[in-house]
Amino acid sequence: MPLLNYSTTVAADKTAAEVIRKLAAAGATQILTDYQAGRPTGLAFALDTPTGMRQYRLPVDVAAVEKVMRAYRSGVPNRYQNREQAERVAWRIMKDWIEAQLAVTETHMVSVDQVFLPYMLIDGATVYDLYLTQQLALGAGDA
Repeated sequence: MPLLNYSTTVAADKTAAEVIRKLAAAGATQILTDYQAGRPTGLAFALDTPTGMRQYRLPVDVAAVEKVMRAYRSGVPNRYQNREQAERVAWRIMKDWIEAQLAVTETHMVSVDQVFLPYMLIDGATVYDLYLTQQLALGAGDA
């Protein structure tokens, strides 16, 4: 099965704007778009949570998407295997993921800050980054 959204024609900056609107509707109070060479590369935003204002960063890894699209078994036709298409696909995948996460929050099964917890920033690093570097080490758990 080919990669999700592999044939999208929606420009990355248009999708980034869609994501910004969704985050704002979900309660984000500040939203910043990261750019490299004039192209959107990720988003940072702030949420007022029960423990105070918290910042989050959502990266969009175009290189990783391009690598997957170029993989032998990706199912993505050759005409779509380029950097510009990978950028469009990466942003569409992020938009779809955010829509799905926000749908879960709309049902009150989880809160917005809970859904985005791995992306919460602490001293410039995400919670997930801190976990990986064992600065936020978790125990083995109960047997």
